[in-house]
Formats: sequence, C-alpha cells, structure tokens
Amino acid sequence: MKLTKAQRSTLHAMFGGRCAYCGEPLGERWHADHVLPVERKLQHVRGKGLVPTGELYRPENDTIANLMPACPPCNIDKHMMSLEDWRGKLSRSLDVLARSQPTYRHARRFGLLQETPKLITFYFERVAQPEAA
Repeated sequence: MKLTKAQRSTLHAMFGGRCAYCGEPLGERWHADHVLPVERKLQHVRGKGLVPTGELYRPENDTIANLMPACPPCNIDKHMMSLEDWRGKLSRSLDVLARSQPTYRHARRFGLLQETPKLITFYFERVAQPEAA
C-alpha cells in the first residue's frame, strides 16, 4: 500500500516519532511495517534470481490499521515474522551470540559485558501500559 504524506505523518507520530518495537527515535528513512505480514510473491527470473511480482499472499493485511512505525534495523530483522515469532528469535539472541561470536565470548569471559536475560517487551507494549503507582 502506498501511503499518502498525511498517513505517513500520522504513522510517524503514533509513538512520538519512535520505533514501535525498540523505542529508538526514527530517522528520516524509517519504515512502515506490517504487524501481520503480507508476504510478497516472488518469481524466479533467469539472470536476476528472485524478483517481486507486486502481488501479495495476504492482501487483507495490507491496511493502515496493520502498520507500525519501525526503524530499518527492526523492520529488516522482523522480516515476515509474526510478533511472537520475532519475540522468540530476539529472546534467543544471547545464546546465538555466545555460540557463534568469539569476540562476544571473550568479552563475557573478561567481564566486559553484563548479560541481562529478560522477557522481550516491545516499545508499543510498554507505552500502552499504565504507569505503576
């Protein structure tokens, strides 16, 4: 869906100009992310590989009500995952780093970082919850 300037401005302001997922300020090149994925159809073209056809597998999800403002790193990492699938992937980040990144393991061994495993709560979930009294 192509957003109008007014729709894009409204979406940008939804969380005070912050990414709905991580809460970081949105830069100029922020993304409008489909919360429920639309999954774009691809076709193989000789010499070009997979290219988008312009069609969607789930066109019913291509609505303004299904969009969130997202920073590019969050939108790219989320890709076509549901929020719960992405939350699960993020929850495994420390294990993935420890398994596959020698620099991370060294930093941990030498006390250069402190791991803080916790439940993943997205920014839009935190700001929607009332403040504790």
